[in-house]
Amino acid sequence: MIKTYDTHAHLDHVQDVDEALKEAHAVGIVGVVAMGVDLAANRTNLDIQQRTENPKVYVALGIHPGNIKPEEIDETLQFIRENIKKAVAVGEIGLDYWYKDVRKSDARKQEQRDVFEKQLLIAQEFNLPVVIHSRGAWKDCLEMAKRVGIKKANFHWYSGPVDVLGKILENGYFISATPALRYSPQLQEAVKRAPIEQTLIETDSPVYFQEGEGGFGATPKHVLKTLTLYAAIKNLSEGEAAEVFNRNAQNFFNFPSPTPPPEGGARGGGN
Repeated sequence: MIKTYDTHAHLDHVQDVDEALKEAHAVGIVGVVAMGVDLAANRTNLDIQQRTENPKVYVALGIHPGNIKPEEIDETLQFIRENIKKAVAVGEIGLDYWYKDVRKSDARKQEQRDVFEKQLLIAQEFNLPVVIHSRGAWKDCLEMAKRVGIKKANFHWYSGPVDVLGKILENGYFISATPALRYSPQLQEAVKRAPIEQTLIETDSPVYFQEGEGGFGATPKHVLKTLTLYAAIKNLSEGEAAEVFNRNAQNFFNFPSPTPPPEGGARGGGN
């Protein structure tokens, strides 16, 4: 059985999260990074972390650009600071210019940038990595992270232009892949161009992914689907890929690596 991590899940939105985590552990998922998007999510994820032993739940604290509540910003930033020692990253933070109410509003874009910058500064102060949502704002996210002096950043589920991707990689930053590798040309292209040493795998649970004529609502166990799809694109065995991804996760989030996968990368059962 391959042991690996889901490096990006919204556990506060997963139905029957305790059962979903049990299922993930049963198929070899040893750790899940729970992303915060607002005050309620940050609190819920810390509660889940407290009551879960296997898999290990790690927490990232943050305000998502789609969850900015002006009346809650200061309280949430204070909560992040008060609980920063419990976090392995600041996330999910960033910019999203594709929302309809933001696309043509300079004021809404500036609001996002202000909140993003405040969180980047917290990450820089406490020497934590950041997990960046960058849809429609890839260049701005990169430039702001560089300007603040962020050392470690993951551009989650990267689907932007290849020229910005090149600059992300040149700066030593990461991208991550999801089960959308099955059908997203943009993500497939990013994965082909990015070295595995600068890539993480995730589910973005509970996002719904297409598969054949149907689909599935992701839970952390489905990171094995990401692994399978990635290994096929890169012409690697799943064991080889998992070994690198585990090392990447350990180095990026600064947590212990799981037991190494068995030689040859064989694992039984389906995804």
